[in-house]
Amino acid sequence: MTMMFRHAPAMNEKGQAMARLVVLRDEIARRHALAFQPRPDGPRGPAWERLLGELRTPVEHWQATRRPRVAAEPAVASRPVMLLPGFGTHPARMKPLGRVLEAAGHRVSDWGLGFNFGPSEERFERLCERVVAMARKEGEPLVLVGWSLGGIFAREVARMHPEAVRLVVTMGTPFSGNRRANNAWRAYQLIAGHSVDEPPIGTEMSAKPPVPTVALWSARDGIVSPRSACGRKGERDLAIPMRCTHLGFAAHPDVAGMVNRLIAAY
Repeated sequence: MTMMFRHAPAMNEKGQAMARLVVLRDEIARRHALAFQPRPDGPRGPAWERLLGELRTPVEHWQATRRPRVAAEPAVASRPVMLLPGFGTHPARMKPLGRVLEAAGHRVSDWGLGFNFGPSEERFERLCERVVAMARKEGEPLVLVGWSLGGIFAREVARMHPEAVRLVVTMGTPFSGNRRANNAWRAYQLIAGHSVDEPPIGTEMSAKPPVPTVALWSARDGIVSPRSACGRKGERDLAIPMRCTHLGFAAHPDVAGMVNRLIAAY
């Protein structure tokens, strides 16, 4: 009898471990099913030639930096700016953009949530709290600059807290049209763990926030359909074409210069 009681804790721990393995197995199977859903009929992401073109991103950046450039004009007014990274990326990827904006005199911060592995209600609430707190600390609303999925976050924060946001700039953000008009939706569903049709935030992604909203898009985008990133009239205030890859939005000098001019204009 004593031996049975001694073995009970060990058996209980083994049972808990087995239960955790079952839960993990089921979750892997669920995400696998999400990642390998058949593509429905309708709009698709950019052609494979464009997707392969994303490999030229470092070369394009190098070529752009070798062109003669006019020194950026100092900002007429210093603005607080928050940079929101794209799906699967860390805020460090947007440091080149941040350095250009800081050199112009703006106060730049990242979103404070580390890697962007997709939205959840908790992460979105934390982001909203951070934006509102920073706007209160700065004494003025923030400029939100969101790359790809980061732009979805930016638009949703501005919709929920327009008093804390001066301007939203999206870069290659798929906010318009079919949610599978990109080459990343399967990877998104695998990592985020939910369907692109049932996100925890952004259920009406095409609805324009009640603040000035500018969409930067590129016909050379190999990840997101240019039509989705450009949007339609009424879904954004202004759409500006850029000449860069999707990955290039985070660091291309021309994009940084445009963002700087937009902040000055608003």
